[in-house]
Amino acid sequence: MAVWDDVVGQDRVTEHLAAAAREADAIVSADRALDAAVPGEPAAPERTGASQMTHAWLFTGPPGSGRSTAARAFAAALQCVSPDRALGGAPGCGFCDGCHTTLVGTHADVEIVRTDLLSIGVKETRDLVRRASLSPAGGRWQVIVLEDADRLTEGAGNVLLKAVEEPAPRTVWLLCAPSIEDVLPTIRSRCRQLTLRTPPVDAVADVLMRRDGIEPQAAAAAARATQGHIGRARRLATDERARARRAAVLKLPLRIDDIGGCLKAAQELIDAAGEDAKQVAEEVDTKETEELRAALGAAAGTGGRLPRGTAGAMKELQDRQKRRSTRTQRDSLDLALVDLTGFYRDVLALQMGASVQLANEEVRDSVQRIAQNSTAARTLRRIEAIIACRGALDRNVAPLLAVEAMTTALRAG
Repeated sequence: MAVWDDVVGQDRVTEHLAAAAREADAIVSADRALDAAVPGEPAAPERTGASQMTHAWLFTGPPGSGRSTAARAFAAALQCVSPDRALGGAPGCGFCDGCHTTLVGTHADVEIVRTDLLSIGVKETRDLVRRASLSPAGGRWQVIVLEDADRLTEGAGNVLLKAVEEPAPRTVWLLCAPSIEDVLPTIRSRCRQLTLRTPPVDAVADVLMRRDGIEPQAAAAAARATQGHIGRARRLATDERARARRAAVLKLPLRIDDIGGCLKAAQELIDAAGEDAKQVAEEVDTKETEELRAALGAAAGTGGRLPRGTAGAMKELQDRQKRRSTRTQRDSLDLALVDLTGFYRDVLALQMGASVQLANEEVRDSVQRIAQNSTAARTLRRIEAIIACRGALDRNVAPLLAVEAMTTALRAG
């Protein structure tokens, strides 16, 4: 299986990346031949023509389009050591040690950076820049995959800019963001930009069946419900709790007939998001805390006393866990709002007589009921209210206030 097989519905992008990987492989081969050349013999031929390979790439596209998947696949192709390359085979076989270790995240020369916090700060970025200045241990490429480039603070972006402007000879930066506007203009101007599209629903269903062993009917339903979002489709197809949460969200439009119903529905959305954050904390925070206490030499047991001078490290961990909890809650709430937008999208499709498949076929009766008792203009205003709520949450408005305002606006239409 080639590394490109999991990059779903992005034929143009994979073609471009495969060409760049071939050129990158030729660069490594030529440089090695030059190093091994006997003095007095002709040097390796110079590379001519338009260059497909460059040191910095920016992958953009809507959520679920597979930005990070494409970046990882490209990183694997850059590290491919398949013997078939000498026979004309393309790099990115998916089976060799270079491809495998890159895809599972253990390659010594590939750093994959993602954050479960609200932002990536200056300290973390400086560590990345130092890593990028090193020569690759395996002699091919030093690759930095930054999956959340849109979460760089302004200061962190300025730190990264210097490394992107003057990269080490064998360093490649792969940045991922929802859109080019989410990255500093000075950084994106120095990157080769690749724009991914939302994958077709059929292609997402196919990859769920092929890679995850999902039954065809369940895979098709999950892909349709998430409208081509690969990660959400996989979670919906494999997680019963995710399906239950989504079903509860889709009932909301029928429960906001009065102000009391609006406020209750808003509180339930907030509580559900808080429950998600609490579960993540239970799974991760306790383990992190105990590991740090052990590393700092605390006495055995939860209540063991920490050595003098280590309280600051514990405080830093607690602050990080608190920020992660905030992001988990926001992400869970945003996912509910996306599902709610999909519901009203279906309502609008029925009202306009559009010949499109409903994303929420399992609640067609509810969609039809809302469509018959409303107008297209009111549905559009309701979708705008959801978008306004997501914007308010991005601006750090108190979540409960933002959601209450939205549910009230949904009732009014």
